[in-house]
Order: sequence, then C-alpha cells, then structure tokens
Amino acid sequence: MKLSRVIIVVVVLGAAAIVIVGLLPTPLRVEAGRVETGPLRVTIDEDGESRAHDRFVVSAPVAGQLERVELHDGDEVRKGAVVARIHPLPLDPKEAAELRARLQSAEALKREAEERVAHARADLEQARRERQRAERLAKDGLVSAQSFEQAKNVEETSANELEAARSRAQAAAAGVQGAKAALMAIDAERAGERVVALRAPATGRVLRIIEKSERVVTSGMPLITIGDPARLEIVVDVLSADAVKVTPGAPVLLDSWGGDRVIQARVRTVEASAFTKVSALGVEEQRVNIVADFVDSPGALGDGYRAEARIVIWESDRVLKVPTSALFRQGGGWAVFVIEAGRARKRDIKAGHRSQLEAEVLSGVKEGDQVILHPANQLVDGARVVLR
Repeated sequence: MKLSRVIIVVVVLGAAAIVIVGLLPTPLRVEAGRVETGPLRVTIDEDGESRAHDRFVVSAPVAGQLERVELHDGDEVRKGAVVARIHPLPLDPKEAAELRARLQSAEALKREAEERVAHARADLEQARRERQRAERLAKDGLVSAQSFEQAKNVEETSANELEAARSRAQAAAAGVQGAKAALMAIDAERAGERVVALRAPATGRVLRIIEKSERVVTSGMPLITIGDPARLEIVVDVLSADAVKVTPGAPVLLDSWGGDRVIQARVRTVEASAFTKVSALGVEEQRVNIVADFVDSPGALGDGYRAEARIVIWESDRVLKVPTSALFRQGGGWAVFVIEAGRARKRDIKAGHRSQLEAEVLSGVKEGDQVILHPANQLVDGARVVLR
C-alpha cells in the first residue's frame, strides 16, 4: 500500500514538472562573439582612381581646321615635339585682343605658381630642420618617438607639396606656351603661312587623343592629353563629413585593383574645395577629393584605373574591442547583451573608436565576456538563451 502511494506521488510530481517546464518560455537561439584585446584600425572606405601625377591638356589655341592627328594612345612624345597642326581661320581685331589678354592672364598664373614653389621650398627647408632637431632630441630621450615620427611625416608631406607646386608651375608654363601659340596664328597670317603647330609641353606619353580626325575646332577645345603613366597618384572622393577626419600623411591601403597584394599609399593633400555629386540613389552629396602618393610600386596600374581605397584615420595595436554587431542603442549611449549562466544580461558600455566590424570598449565589459551578436527585438534582460 505504501509502495503504491510512493508511485502515485512520483507520477504526480513528474507530471507537475512536465507542466512547469512546458509553461517556461523557450530559450532564444542566439549567435555569440567574444570581447577581446587586439589591434583596431578605423578607415574610410571609398572607390579611388589612379591618375598621372603630371598631366597636360593640349588645346586648340585658335579656331580652324585640325589636321588628322598621327599619334596614338600610349605613344611617347618629347617636349617641344609637334603633336598637331591647325589651319587657323582669319582673326579679327577683337579675337586678337582676346588672345593677348589670355597670354597676360597665363603669365600672371605662371608667376603665382612660381611664388608657390618658392613658398613650398621654404616650408620644406623648415620641416627638414625640425626633423633634424627632433631626431637629435629623440636620441637623447628628450622627446618621444611619436614626435620624431610626426616631424618625419611633416617633412615628407612638405616634399610632396613642393613637387606638386613644381608640377603646377610646369602646367602654368604650358599655359603660357599655349597662349603664345595662339598669337602665333597672327604672326603666321602676317607671314603668309596658314598653319599653327601645336607642341608637346612636356616629355611623356599620350594618355588620350580627344580629337583625332580632321575637323573644324574652336579655340580652347581640348585635343590631346599628355602625361607620365609611370608617375601616378590616387584620387579618392569622400563625403565632406569624412574629409574633415583625414590629415596629410595618413596611410591609404589599396586593394581590389586586379593584383594579389595590397598597395600602400600616403595622403598628400585634402583639397580645400568640395563639389556636389549625385549618388546612385539620386541623393546630392558634398564630396571632397583626397589625393595620395604611392608608397609601394603601383604595379600594372595605369592612368584612370579603379581601386578600393581604405584611408586610415585611427589605429592602435592593443585595445579592448567588441564586434560592432553586438552593439545597440540604449538611450543616448550603447549597450550589449552578455551571456551569463544561460541568460542574457544587458550591460551599458562606453564605446570609443569604431570600424565596420569592431568597436573599442572603454568600460562596461571585460576581456573574455561572451556577447550576443545581432540581438533580436524580443530579447530582454534575463531572457534564457542558447547558442545557435
């Protein structure tokens, strides 16, 4: 009799346990990641385009009949070589006055470019002295290695600015030559000649022949682009809100350009003026060009080639970090769910720098904590969870 009672009690308790378990909420299946210590790099990722560092556009100095251009894309040309010929139309006094005014403007731009070269040269000399001073102080332990590296970066940037100023001066000189070539039409007409020869402003290769066939051209129409494809730079247009975070000397990593390695470059300048560009979604955006110089060999890249650029705006070798997919907004800050004893526990955290995949954690969690990735809306503090 007693045995029967025991069996009945056990059966009742078992049934009650089954009912209780059945009434409990089903644990949510979740994915998890770890809070860990390691390197973190924050980048601005955009498409970039390579272009010749020094490029010159040969334009028609006068209106007239263009002879067929015999050059081809990729042909090498020497400075002063004839690249095209134009049979000019007769010039009236007004057109002649305009050409003389254009020459005066070109000469003024040339003088300005030469002044910029002198200014950039003085900046480079000052940066070189600062680098030498920082190097001596670093050897004596009076300044940090970081200060010495900053001085070196300033010197490198100044050297690049000087090179860019020289290129602009060379382009301005080419503009003066073009204006003078336009006035040659007047001299040719006076001398009874009916052709104006257009000459290459610099030694390089033909990057593009814009007008190849014989046809009537107007004054100022671009005809041929000349540059040196061996001297390339990379241009990346970014949102103006991102451009303010980029500084000269910042590293640039280039991939998806067709090769099997990442090419390193360094920001030379952030252009001062933004421009409006319509995105693929039809939204007008203010964007800024970031110009960088290659540190590594550009390999098989040529003028106008595409690459994916990652501009480094911050990096550290050792930070406490968490996957960004674990973060969610909590009031005005950030929070994560940490898994403790099979339950989700909400933790308010203080986040620092963030990349697309990881975020720096300043407080709120510790290394080794297991956090829930992509937390669902129905997930609440204390909910039972099980790993997917």
